[in-house]
Amino acid sequence: MFNFLDSKKHIHFIGIGGSGMYPLAQILNGNGYNLTGSDNNMTETLAAVKAMGIPVFLGHKASNIAGADLIIYSAAIAEDNPELKAARKAGVETRERAELLGLITSFYERAICVCGTHGKTTVTSMLAHIFLAENVDISAVIGGKLKLIGGSGRIGKSDTMICEACEFNDTFLKLNPNIAVVLNIDDDHMDYFKTMDNLISSFTKFCSMSTDMIIYNGDDPNCVKAVNAVKEVNGKTPKKISFGKREENTFHPLYVKRRGDFETSFRLMKDGISWVEVTLRVPGGHNVWNAVAAGAVAVSCGCSQAAIQKGLESFTGAGRRFERLYEKNGITVADDYAHHPLEVVAVLEAAKRMSYKRIIAIHQPFTYSRTAALLCEFAEALSMADEVILTPIMGGREENTYGVTVNDLAAKINGATIIDTFEGIAAHIKEKAAPGDLIITLGCGDIDKAAKLIVEQLTVDN
Repeated sequence: MFNFLDSKKHIHFIGIGGSGMYPLAQILNGNGYNLTGSDNNMTETLAAVKAMGIPVFLGHKASNIAGADLIIYSAAIAEDNPELKAARKAGVETRERAELLGLITSFYERAICVCGTHGKTTVTSMLAHIFLAENVDISAVIGGKLKLIGGSGRIGKSDTMICEACEFNDTFLKLNPNIAVVLNIDDDHMDYFKTMDNLISSFTKFCSMSTDMIIYNGDDPNCVKAVNAVKEVNGKTPKKISFGKREENTFHPLYVKRRGDFETSFRLMKDGISWVEVTLRVPGGHNVWNAVAAGAVAVSCGCSQAAIQKGLESFTGAGRRFERLYEKNGITVADDYAHHPLEVVAVLEAAKRMSYKRIIAIHQPFTYSRTAALLCEFAEALSMADEVILTPIMGGREENTYGVTVNDLAAKINGATIIDTFEGIAAHIKEKAAPGDLIITLGCGDIDKAAKLIVEQLTVDN
């Protein structure tokens, strides 16, 4: 693969504080590259970037790129960004973040790339715990903050890298996986893919790029279809290993037992043989299947029983994945990244199995296309909560050409309340919260800000 980093002396990151940009900056900084960056807002992540000694500009200005011979930008950066425009006018090489991640994966002999509609961050985080328990000095790029590594990225000295492989706009096709992990394939980003066949085809292309193994969900018909379409790759066929609930899979769980709200144990089976006893300290049946996927990868990579046990037992969740922010006076405030109906169902099903008396779900719909396409599914999923609060739709990069509003979603949920501001949500919760309540914010936008405001309000009173 062409190494566009060769001979580069000064690399500038536009939006360096983004969750996807920060770990790449960590890796390049650790490898001795001269970096600068810019971002609009001071955040914890941006503070961490500055702590690495990387000069950071607040705000985007053409002058920020002075001296740079390579510009890295994320998909969130608009074409009219002054730094991006200045770079192109000056003839400075520009590369999108996914291209850089793809190049970095090519540097490792064992790049484990985890793809799928749901669960990528949790599974990559579980794998980080397991491999570090095995004393493998991994590099990692994770889509959420992981306490174990102090952020969303890590640079190590081994030949193993673990990273998320996102299908959004086919960005995962820029990666170089040695091991492709396919968790599930559901209808998301359909504004780009248009049809399920196109989406499955992209996953087939991704799996076909794997040089060693494809580890996939044997219970998901779309995954099976995608993997079965993979034929010979560079003169050989990658080894295909399945995981899932059913005994027909190479890896599956046995004797799943819940112990309280936040602990589950099970045996990880391989080819019908008990391989390792696992204890999880994160809630929900979906996390059992995430752990089975992580266990399948770890066993296939030669990790020991002890490392799998220790790694999974020490995992208490990634940032914004049923992350508990407040537990006092019988009231719990949690935040979750769920932004697809199936993810909302998984979170609320887990919550309903716990000992909470009432579940108040606060959801921020993200993108007009997803909201319009899955309106009924979102309504059905959110209706599992005892009370639903909705914010206006966060459009992201989209224009509302769909004519959909949050009122359309609210109309399908009995008793749903629309509150326009996070401050208004916090005031509403402060007034209504009672012992036994779980208050959980749901969405991949900035709804976590509402969760933090709620915690501030409850903390003032207590």
